[in-house]
Amino acid sequence: MNVLLWGILPYVVLLILVGGLIWRYRFDQFGWTTRSSQLYESRMLKIGSPIFHFALLAVLMGHLVGLLIPMAFTEWIGIDQHTYHLGAVYGGGLAGLALIVGLAMLIWRRRSTSAVFRATTWNDKIMYLVLATVIGLGMVATLTGDTTPAGEEHNYRETVSVWFRSLMVFQPDVEAMAAATWQFQVHILIAFALFAMIPFTRLVHAFSAPFHYLFRPYIVYRSRDVDPRRSSTRTGRGWDPVGTPDNRRTRR
Repeated sequence: MNVLLWGILPYVVLLILVGGLIWRYRFDQFGWTTRSSQLYESRMLKIGSPIFHFALLAVLMGHLVGLLIPMAFTEWIGIDQHTYHLGAVYGGGLAGLALIVGLAMLIWRRRSTSAVFRATTWNDKIMYLVLATVIGLGMVATLTGDTTPAGEEHNYRETVSVWFRSLMVFQPDVEAMAAATWQFQVHILIAFALFAMIPFTRLVHAFSAPFHYLFRPYIVYRSRDVDPRRSSTRTGRGWDPVGTPDNRRTRR
C-alpha cells in the first residue's frame, strides 16, 4: 500500500495534471477561465479575492521552502530546528488563517448572492469542498503534525521533504513518507485529488499568464464627438491615429 500511495500515485496524478492541461488547451480554450461572477456581485469579491490569493501565494512559498530546501542547509546558515519550527507554526499559521478567511468569504458570497449561486455548478461545489478540505488539513498538520501518536517528536523535513525531493529524481523514498504522521499523509492524499481536478475545473486559470499584455500596444478610446484630424494626441507605439490625414503625413 505504501508503494502504491507514495511511489506510484504521485506520478499518476502528475500524468493526469499534465495530460488534462494539454487536453483542455487543445479542445476547450474558450473554457479556460475562472467564469468570473464579478458582474453579479463585486463588493465582497474585492475583499475576499485579494485576501485569498495573497494568502495562497504565501502558503505556496512556505511549502516550497519547506519541501525543497534541505534541513542541512538551514542549519548551515544558522537556523536551528526550533527557530524553523516557530517560523513554520506562526508564519504558516497566520497565512493559513488568512487563506481560510478569504475562502470563507468567497464561499459565503457564492452562497448568499442568488445570481452567483445560480451560476455555481456541481463541478464548482466539489472543487470548493476539496479545496477547503486541503486547507483545513494543512492547518491541522501545521499545528498538530509535529508529534506522533506514540508521543515522539516528528520533523516533516526528515520525512515529507525527503520523500518529495526523491520524487523529482524518480527514486521515491517510500519509507520516508510512510514514517510521516497521519496529518501530513491525509493532507497530501487530498492534495493529490485537488491537483488531479485542476485541469477540469475553474482552477485551471492558475496556469494562465498573460505575458503578452506587457508587449501589446495601447488601446485608445475616443469620444464619437472628437474629430481625429484635430486630435492633439502624440503619436507613438500604439497611439498612431491610423487612417487619418495626420497619420499619413507623419509616415511620409
